[in-house]
Amino acid sequence: MFRVIKILALTLSLFTTAVLASEAPQISQQSLLAALNSPQNSIVLLDVRTEAEYNAGHVAGAINISHDTIEENLAQLAQHKNSNIVIYCRSGRRTAIAIDVLAKNGFSNLQHLTGDMNGWLEAKLPVVSVK
Repeated sequence: MFRVIKILALTLSLFTTAVLASEAPQISQQSLLAALNSPQNSIVLLDVRTEAEYNAGHVAGAINISHDTIEENLAQLAQHKNSNIVIYCRSGRRTAIAIDVLAKNGFSNLQHLTGDMNGWLEAKLPVVSVK
């Protein structure tokens, strides 16, 4: 019985995360590029993939904090609490988790990069790698 309750709680948690992420406004790749190249750039770009994924290739200027360490790294993001934060992962699942954590901790200007990194790469947009 306890196992069934635990599974139901996990399912509800995943559903809630997905709902919050779907409520976060999307920003297109082209809109993000234009904003990043603007002299008034006020966007904080957050890559929530693993360090290895980030090092293999990320959007220039992105901060890397893995989705599973967002909560313990809130202090690192505190200075950006009122900034426009654009979040991406590989395909969207981890972005949803990160948006949920950030929203619950008072971050309100959150946007989800349309297509995440998969879409960025499919569009053949520039990436930076760490060797």
